Amino acid sequence: MQEKEFVTIDGNEAAAYVAYRVNEVCAIYPITPSSNMGEWADEWAAKGIKNIWGNIPTVCEMQSEGGAAGALHGSLQAGALTTTFTASQGLLLKIPNMFKIAGELTSTVFNITARSLATHALSIFGDHSDVMSARSTGFAFLASASVQEVMDFVLIAQAATLESRVPFLHFFDGFRTSHEVSKIEVIPNEVMRLMISDDLVNEHRLRSLSPDRPVIRGTAQNPDVFFQNRETSNKFYTECPDIVQEQMDKFASLTGRQYKLFQYEGAEDAEHVVVVIASGAETVQETVNYLNSKGEKTGVLKVRLYRPFDVKRFMESIPSTCKTLTVLDRTKEPGAIGDPLYTDVISALHEGMAEGWGSFSKMPRIIAGRYGLSSKEFTPAMVKAIYDNAKIDKPKNHFTIGINDDVTFSSLEVDYSLDIENERVFRGLFYGLGSDGTVGANKNSIKIIGDETD
Repeated sequence: MQEKEFVTIDGNEAAAYVAYRVNEVCAIYPITPSSNMGEWADEWAAKGIKNIWGNIPTVCEMQSEGGAAGALHGSLQAGALTTTFTASQGLLLKIPNMFKIAGELTSTVFNITARSLATHALSIFGDHSDVMSARSTGFAFLASASVQEVMDFVLIAQAATLESRVPFLHFFDGFRTSHEVSKIEVIPNEVMRLMISDDLVNEHRLRSLSPDRPVIRGTAQNPDVFFQNRETSNKFYTECPDIVQEQMDKFASLTGRQYKLFQYEGAEDAEHVVVVIASGAETVQETVNYLNSKGEKTGVLKVRLYRPFDVKRFMESIPSTCKTLTVLDRTKEPGAIGDPLYTDVISALHEGMAEGWGSFSKMPRIIAGRYGLSSKEFTPAMVKAIYDNAKIDKPKNHFTIGINDDVTFSSLEVDYSLDIENERVFRGLFYGLGSDGTVGANKNSIKIIGDETD
């Protein structure tokens, strides 16, 4: 059995590491905080590092995000395995091509460092407003919560998109995960080869536009046939969640790391559960462990596959004892009844209860909350306030956490004195002027510690 290899890297490098090795073309355009993924791919290609098939991927930097999307779309239609990396407005500029790629059922994985969109002001920091703006494109959405998950989910998404033919948008929180330096287990090339089926790669090639296999694609259609043809993709989306879970199970058999579409952590008899996507789940889980050690009954449901939303698996993941579900969104949709995850959870519960799925007889109370816009701090003290809100007779709905909203008074009060940090944690404070290489020096220090110690 091959000895496990550990490296100390950030989320961007973890994503690029796998994406580069399981693709043949990378169409890139730099945008913060995703730029490093394209830079890594470009550097590796320049050094002659090969993918899992022994070829050096073509890395093509275009003059805009829209150009990168067009190049990617064309490359896919030529039968090449192609990926891209982007965020924020860069993702929005790719949306027209994304509708076409999904409509044509073309396998690809976009890797996104989820970031704020410019509204009243520009922000380069992380939330889910960009990815949520693309959720109607027809792409599947797979979310990572940690640097290890980033590396793992790029591979799982690539395997799943080839089998399902549904294109994937794999995302993780900008700066919070993309730039977090962590010690993780590397996926060996041998495991990547076992996960990526050569037969499915060949099928992808055979769907390319070629004079040897003439096919018409990219037509315009009238009302007599458009609706019917639009519905023909249904079965691909119906089957997609099962395919993703099968690939997660296969990955677990190869690496020992098991993932689920909806991963529940916490007390088996939890009464109050938080539903959350991406890095916020890490904070919630640590707080859940702390609260439950004090006798509370709390849990967290991590949403891995957000699209297609598997209602049955979602219902089966919730403990039968659940009284409240607090749904946390990291985006704001002004004027909507609720933010995206909240409205999806309500729909899922309504349909799931009608089908008799799940193990609870009474629908839990659903509470909506918003957190972490533009990388606003999200701490265990705030998580405790969320659970405290869920316990009261009339909990505040559509609340915000982490700010003081003195205009519409949506905020929950937080006791910031709560500290759940393990006594073994060591904190070091580095001083610098900012312009003297402080960030680089700190990252190097972290890597030295990670590489030279256990």
